[in-house]
Order: sequence, then structure tokens, then C-alpha cells
Amino acid sequence: MSELSQRMDNAMVLRGFAERTREAYLHCVRDLAKYYWLSPDQLDTAQLQAYLLYLITEKKLAYASVNQCACALRFLFGAVLQRPAIWLDIPMAKVPKRLPQILARNEVVRLFNACTTVRARTLLMTTYAAGLRVSEVCALQVADIESAPDRMCIKVRQGKGGRDRYTILSPQLLTQLRDYWSANRSRPWLFSNPGGDKPIAITTVQRIYSAARDAAGLPAAGGIHTLRHGFATHLLEAGVDLHTIQRLLGHGHISTTMRYLHLAQSKLTGTPSPLDLLVFP
Repeated sequence: MSELSQRMDNAMVLRGFAERTREAYLHCVRDLAKYYWLSPDQLDTAQLQAYLLYLITEKKLAYASVNQCACALRFLFGAVLQRPAIWLDIPMAKVPKRLPQILARNEVVRLFNACTTVRARTLLMTTYAAGLRVSEVCALQVADIESAPDRMCIKVRQGKGGRDRYTILSPQLLTQLRDYWSANRSRPWLFSNPGGDKPIAITTVQRIYSAARDAAGLPAAGGIHTLRHGFATHLLEAGVDLHTIQRLLGHGHISTTMRYLHLAQSKLTGTPSPLDLLVFP
């Protein structure tokens, strides 16, 4: 790691950035340095803007990915290099608002039934039943499953924003977890890597989901995060209020949770059209 990268990483650690965020920001800065074959602190505003334009027009990156790079550069020049004039000239693109991919309940069942191992089935069921992000399911420890009758919850450690929270533990999931535990007594991680000394890798979990999705004949759009979207949407369709879903998902703002109102079919199919309210002679 270069001296500048180390300074940037130290600054992110001091501010409590998540490990994945730190890795992503450092990756963006390294790619910028490789593109110009210069240290980023030697670049000017025009070069930074030209690089972001290159990411959009040549590399065809999504605007969300380009904005992540812009955020990394803003942090580098604002917080690390103390050059606010450049910080202000690093643009952020408007990201198109698209509704996430959602699986119907019967499709979720097909997904679970398509799993070829107990481990794969348990992992995907846990992600869906608790509404977890992929990083959160990877980080689950055996001790996080609180199965006492008066508790029945799952502790989520250091979710997005570094916040701990609790989410629901389904009795059906608990039965599945016990079956899995009887054959896979790894500790401390609930789902560990092959060596058992580290949590399962995010890329491995994504491959497990993709394999089950393809085997079930489901649409290829969306990754394992689709299960978290399904958790929220299906709870909303079942009548659970938005604030409860917000707490279970760990959203910092209710506006983030409110987008699931657009996805809940029961909210749409039960709403009359104003045409049906008219009285024709």
C-alpha cells in the first residue's frame, strides 16, 4: 500500500467506515492512479472529471458505480488532502430510480427446493427469513442465533453504517438451522469458509444463489439481495407496518423502506380505479 493509500485508509478507519467501503474506495483510487500513471494528488479537476466521464462512456459503468468512485475521490481530496476546491468540482450523477427485482412467494419456494445441499438451502433461507444483506449473512456467528422461547431473534453485527440490530428468527428457520448444525458444527461462524477459520466469502454466497436461481429456472436479473427485497415486500403484503420493517431491515430513514410500497401487490390489487367509482346512466 502506498503512503497516500495508507493515509486514506487510516482516515476511513478513524471515521468508522465499514471494511467493504474502505476496500471499494481504495480500489477506485488505485484504478485512477493506473489510468493516468500518476499519484492522484498530482491530478487536477479536469483530469478527475475526464476520468469519471471515461467510466461512463468507455467502461459503461452504471451511474451508481461511478458515483461510488466520485465519493472516493471526494473523500480523498476533501478529508485526506484537504483540497476542498477540487472536492466541490467532483460531480455526482443523478442515479435513475429503478424498482428492485422481486420474487413471488412460490418462486422463493422453488429457489429453496432447487438447492443441492443443506448448507446452500440453509444459507438462502436465513437470508430471506431474516432480511439480511449478503455481508450480514456472511458475518453471522453461531452465538447470534438466540433461540430461547422468550427471545427468538437473530443478532446482526455491524450492519450498514456500523450499527448492530436484531431481526426475527422464524421457528421454521430455527428447525432448518438445527438440521444444518447437526452436520456442520463450525464455530464461531455460522457459515464458514472451507478451512473453517474465516466467514464464508461474499462471492461464494453469490455463486450459491445464482446456481439455485438458474436451477429453479428463475429470471437472471438481480443477485442474492433480491431475497432481502422479498423479505420486506412479503411482510408488507402480510400487513406488517412500515416502521417495524424499517427496524428489521436496519434502514436509517423510513423513506428507504417506503419504496416497498410500490412493490407490494396487495396494495395495488386492492386499490380501486377512480373509473370504478363513477356512476354511468
